[in-house]
Amino acid sequence: MRNRQCSQFQTLTIGLVIIFASLFNSTQAQIFDDEIYKFAKTFSIIEQNYVDSVDRPHLLETAIVKMLEELDPHSVYISKEDLKKMNEPLEGSFDGIGIQFNILRDTLMVVATITGGPSEKVGLMAGDQIIEVDSEEIAGMGIKNSDVFDLLRGKKGTKVEVKVKRQGLKKPIDFTITRGKIPINSLDAAYSVDESTIYVKINRFSATTMNEYKEYFKKVSTKKTKNLILDLTANGGGYLKTAIDLADEFLSDDKMIVYTEGLNADKEDYRSSSSGFFKEGKVVIMIDEGSASASEIVSGAIQDWDRGVIVGRRSFGKGLVQKPFMLPDGSAMRLTIARYHTPSGRVIQKPYDKGVKKYRRDLLERYEHGEFMHQDSIDFPDSLTYKTLTNKRTVYGGGGVMPDVFVPIDTTHYSDFYRDLIRKGIFNQFILSEVNSNRTQLLEEYPDFKSFKANYTPSQKFYEKLLAYAKDKKVEPENDDLERSEDAIKQQIKALVARNLYGYHEFFELINPLDPIYLKAVEIITDDKTYNTILHN
Repeated sequence: MRNRQCSQFQTLTIGLVIIFASLFNSTQAQIFDDEIYKFAKTFSIIEQNYVDSVDRPHLLETAIVKMLEELDPHSVYISKEDLKKMNEPLEGSFDGIGIQFNILRDTLMVVATITGGPSEKVGLMAGDQIIEVDSEEIAGMGIKNSDVFDLLRGKKGTKVEVKVKRQGLKKPIDFTITRGKIPINSLDAAYSVDESTIYVKINRFSATTMNEYKEYFKKVSTKKTKNLILDLTANGGGYLKTAIDLADEFLSDDKMIVYTEGLNADKEDYRSSSSGFFKEGKVVIMIDEGSASASEIVSGAIQDWDRGVIVGRRSFGKGLVQKPFMLPDGSAMRLTIARYHTPSGRVIQKPYDKGVKKYRRDLLERYEHGEFMHQDSIDFPDSLTYKTLTNKRTVYGGGGVMPDVFVPIDTTHYSDFYRDLIRKGIFNQFILSEVNSNRTQLLEEYPDFKSFKANYTPSQKFYEKLLAYAKDKKVEPENDDLERSEDAIKQQIKALVARNLYGYHEFFELINPLDPIYLKAVEIITDDKTYNTILHN
């Protein structure tokens, strides 16, 4: 049986060699034949002679992974099982019941229902505790996020039975929910900063981003709107087309947005059109070390055309274009096929010639080098300087987009205690529980976000109750932690209460004043003299 399997494998290999050889000239084909035969021979020797049994699919996948790692950090193999999960955020939807949830004290709690989703339609509410799924008890069973996905996600049209415990009711409620298509939002927040300025935060460039952007732009803008702050901090990228479409919103007709080219990929130019909502008016784009790829395309194009001001810290530095290639078993590889260039000709990709491990340590090394605190710690060689296309300002290539205005990390309110309250989920757990217990009373007192923003302040009793809860979870302040972080803690409380009562847009409106990049963006965009001086420097 073993010899028969080996024979089948060798026959398959010979067949592949013949197919691939037909694509090359005779010299290339001979080299290719030898290389493929060498690989197949190695595989065959291992299978026939290794001391233990061999997991052939795993061995082959490992070889593919290692082969791609030798190319660049962004060419990757994706198994069949992982492919759908990886695509969901970019496709902008998945099949499920439509809830935002949190696991509090080993219980699945509904934080919010997705508007128009299956759960909202049957009457699930924020604060509901799901204690059974399809007659299986889940409360107190050590449930994890991955378990929730497995239980509640499923094919559109299928049904799931849930039993819910609701505050104020003695008996649980049964619901039958028909799963449906659930949107994954790529736009986190949009709101008016003042009567002439709007703020928009985008977390990824997905297939639905432009629809979301246009919807919320229309919702929050007025005839007086003349300024836009676009927040791309921590936005790791996404679809190239979406980045081009977003940049097109701001650039006048027939302006280069980006061009791509590679050894085996012809040069392709992408230019702006005459359509778009914001061809005029001031633009400030927020970026940081987490802004990558598509975020860098947009910010690079805006900077090169002197169309707006870039504020923050140097972006990640990913300037490689990947294309997916499907493999016969349903797996895929995303292969780098080209580099992209900003309109001035800059290559944003940072070096990766010292290996994947060092490449992945780059942000840590930036931090250790002091780059997040001091602009002058960044050294750009003269060979990587370029000029913007309108005002001839100096900009830099070779590793991310360097902002026009550098903003260091602000540590004035930051302490180890404040960090641990966030990192260990203390804020989320405590406030979710408190809001759930007092939701009706809070909404009676603050029926809308406007009244909440103007009038709600966490009481000293609430603040001390949070500290006691943290202490119970072995998270305690030291030295001057409270003196340093009290205002930020109270602001975080207010923002998280708002998120649980109203939504994510309201959360960002309240938490953003703690962000120094945001504060600098507001300062610049609301001062014509400062804004114009930066663009003409």
